[in-house]
Amino acid sequence: MLFKKKHLCAAILSVLSASVAAQTETNETKNEQMLEEMVVLSKKTSFANNNTAETMIDQQSTMTSVLAVVDNLPGVLISEGDAFGGDDWSTTISIRGFQVSLDEQQIGMTVDGIPNGGSNYGGGSKANRFIDTENLSTVEVSQGTADIASRSHEALGGTLNFISNDPQDDERMRFSISQGDHQGQKLFVRYDTGAFANGTKAYISLSSADGKSWIDESGESTRDHLALKVINSGEKLTVTGYLSYDDTEEDNYQRVSLAEFEQNPEWDRLTGEWTGIPMIDQSYRRGWSTLRENTLGYVKLDWDLDSVQINGTAYYHHNSGRGDWVPQYIADVTDDGAGNPESELTSGNTVYGGASLGSYTYVSRDGMQLTPGTDCASLSFPYGGTSNDDPSTADVDESSGLAQDPACFPADAVPVGSYRHTHYGMDRYGLTADGSWTQSLAGGENTLRGGIWYEDRNREEFRNWHKVLDSRVGYHYDATPYWVQYDREYPTDTFMYYIEDSFTAGIATVRLGGKQWFVETTRNDKFGGPDATVNSDSDLLPHAGVQLQLTDNLEAFSGYAENYAAIKDAVLETNQDSDSIRAETAENFDIGLRYTSSRFDATITLYSTDFKDRLTYIPAGGVDGVDYLGELDGVYTNVGGIESSGAEVSATVYVNDNFKVYSSYTYNDATYKDGFVFGSAVIPEGNTVFGSAEEMFVLSLDWQKGNYGAGFSNKYVGARWMDPQNTQRIDAYNVADVYAAVTADLGGDVFKGMEIRMVVNNLFDEQYIGGVAGGWGGWIGADRTASVNLTLDF
Repeated sequence: MLFKKKHLCAAILSVLSASVAAQTETNETKNEQMLEEMVVLSKKTSFANNNTAETMIDQQSTMTSVLAVVDNLPGVLISEGDAFGGDDWSTTISIRGFQVSLDEQQIGMTVDGIPNGGSNYGGGSKANRFIDTENLSTVEVSQGTADIASRSHEALGGTLNFISNDPQDDERMRFSISQGDHQGQKLFVRYDTGAFANGTKAYISLSSADGKSWIDESGESTRDHLALKVINSGEKLTVTGYLSYDDTEEDNYQRVSLAEFEQNPEWDRLTGEWTGIPMIDQSYRRGWSTLRENTLGYVKLDWDLDSVQINGTAYYHHNSGRGDWVPQYIADVTDDGAGNPESELTSGNTVYGGASLGSYTYVSRDGMQLTPGTDCASLSFPYGGTSNDDPSTADVDESSGLAQDPACFPADAVPVGSYRHTHYGMDRYGLTADGSWTQSLAGGENTLRGGIWYEDRNREEFRNWHKVLDSRVGYHYDATPYWVQYDREYPTDTFMYYIEDSFTAGIATVRLGGKQWFVETTRNDKFGGPDATVNSDSDLLPHAGVQLQLTDNLEAFSGYAENYAAIKDAVLETNQDSDSIRAETAENFDIGLRYTSSRFDATITLYSTDFKDRLTYIPAGGVDGVDYLGELDGVYTNVGGIESSGAEVSATVYVNDNFKVYSSYTYNDATYKDGFVFGSAVIPEGNTVFGSAEEMFVLSLDWQKGNYGAGFSNKYVGARWMDPQNTQRIDAYNVADVYAAVTADLGGDVFKGMEIRMVVNNLFDEQYIGGVAGGWGGWIGADRTASVNLTLDF
C-alpha cells in the first residue's frame, strides 16, 4: 500500500525545517524546573511509542478520565460522551484504524503493566476504572508493534499502559475541589506518609465525583474512587503494592445517524421526561444506565542483581455491575391461557430460562392482554416499528407500530413495560514474571530477557427482566424479576510466554524474539443448556527490531511484530461449532527517526499493518424493533481483514525556558481487504475503515513562568466515514482546549502550597460527531465545558 506522496513529503519537511530552526537555538541545558515538568515523549526502542507529557495532563480537567490525556499523541483519537468522560458506553479509542468501541476491542490496555481484563462494555474495564487523574504519572502508548512483554488479549493495534504515580518522599495532605458546567463537581483528598520504616512510603486517596449529562442535563454520572499505594525500596529489592476500588453509575448517551445529527446536533434522541407511553419511554435517559464496581490489587517485586533483573507480580481483579434498558413491552414467558390475567404482572412469579412466547404492551385493568385496533396511526418515535438494529435505515412495520400506540387501545387500557438488567461479573487471578540477563559478548553488550503471564479468569453474565411497577408514572420496577432469561459463566485460562535477545555493538542494537499464547475459554450454562469450549492458541509470534544511534542526537529504528487477539467469549453465546474459528492476528511494521536535543525533540514514523482473520458476527435474520431479547441467532466467522499504512510525526520545540510548542500530525490510510463482511454485507475492497480519520493535526502551546502557567491546544480531525459502505461522510472538526493556572509554594509548617487551575474544553463550542460504532451511528461531541480546580497542600 502506497502513501500519498504529498502528505508524506509535508510531514518530513515539517520535521526537517523544525530541526534546522532548533539548531539555531542555544544549546544551554534546560533548567531544573523544566526537566521536572516535561516528560520525554518517546523512549529509545525499536518500535513506535510515545509518552504523555505533564502539559498534556494539565490541559485536562481533574474531573476528566485518564483516557483523555493521550488524545494529543500522534495516531491516537479518544472520544468520550462528555468532557468529563462520564459514560463508558459512548467511549471509543482509535489507533491506526484499530478501535475500542461497543463492538470492537482491538487495542491492548494495561495499568502499571497489569492487564485490565478486557475493554468491552459487557464486563470489561478500561483504565479509567483503576486510576484517578490526580494519581496518574504518565501513559505509555505503543502504537503497532509494541513491546514484546505487553500483556493483553486485545493488542492487535498496540497497547496503552497507564502508570500510577508513586508516593511522595515527604509527608503531605492534599485537598482538591473541582466545579464545572452541567453541575459537575469532584472532591479529592490524598495523604502521603513520606518516607518511614527503612525506605517505605505510601499514599491513600479518596475521591467522589458527579455531574449531569451535557445534553439537557436529564442524566447523571457518579463515581467514588479509593486508591492505596505502598513502596518499600531496599538495596536490591523493591516491593510495590497497589489497591484501587471504583464504584460508578452512569446514564448513557446514544448514537445518532448522520441525518439526525444534521437535523439537530444538540440532541441524541434520548428523552428527559417520562411520558407514560412505553414506546417513547424506552428512550428515557435515566433508564439507559451503566453500573460498575471494580477492585484491583497487585503486589510487585523487583530485584536488581547487577547484571540480572527479575520482577514478579501477583494480582486480583473483581468486577461487578449491570447495564440497564427499558423495553417497551412485557416478554410473555408463561402460557396463561386465553382469557386469564398475565402472570408476569404478579410479583413473585419468576421464570428461569426458556424462551419468550411473544410480548404484549397494553393490558386491561384485569391484567389480560389487549389486541390493538387498526383504524389508528402508529407512533414513529423513537424506533417506530423498525425491523433491524439500525433505526436509521430500517423498514417500517406498521403492525408493530400499532401495537405500541396508546391510541390503538381502549381509553382504560393500562400500559406495561419492562426494566431489563444485564448483570456482569468477573474475577481474575494472575501472575507475571520477567527476567533479563546482561553481559559482554563479542565486543558488545547482550541482553537476554523473557517472561510469562498466567491468568485464571471467570466472567459471569445473567439477564433479569423486571416489571415496571406502573408505566404511567415512572420507571421504578419490581425488585423481583418476572424472568431470568439466562445465566452463564465463561472461565478462561491464559498462559503466555516470550523470549527476546538484544545485542548492541557500536551504533547498532538488534532485537529478535517471539511470544506464544495458550488461551482456552469455556461456556457453562447454569440453566442446563449445552456447554462449549473454544481454544485460541497462537503460533510462535515473531518480534524483531533494529536501532541505529546515528549521532548523539539522531536515532533510526525499525520494528516488526505479529500481534494477536484471543477469541472472545462472546463467540460462545451462539450455538455454532467454534472449531473452525481462528484468532485474529495483525502484522505490524514500523520504521522511523527520533531526534533529541536540549531545545528540540522530534519523531517521525512510517508504518504498515495487515490485519487478518477478522472475527465478525453475521446475523441469521432480523426482528421488529430493537433486539432487547437478543434473539438474532447468527454465527461468528473469520471474514476479510484491514490494511493500513501511514505516517506519524511529533515535534516539541522549547522556545525558551518558559515557552514550549508541541505539534503532531497523523496520516492514516486504513482500508478493507477483499472479502470483508460487516453484518450481512460484503464490503468492497479498498473502502476506508469507518470511524478512522485519514488526517489528524495537533498544535499545543504551553507557557510557564514562576507561579503562573497557561496553555492552548487544538486538535483537527479529518473527515471520516460513518459506515463501512462509505456512503455517509462525517465532516472534519476542530476542538480547542485552554487552561490557566497559578501556584503558590507557601512553605509553611501547616499550609504548604496551593494551586488554582481553570480548564475550558471545546473552547469554540464546535458541533461534531465524536466516536463512531456499529457502522451506522456516532455520538455527538460534548459542548463547551468549563471547570475550575482548587488544590491545597498541608
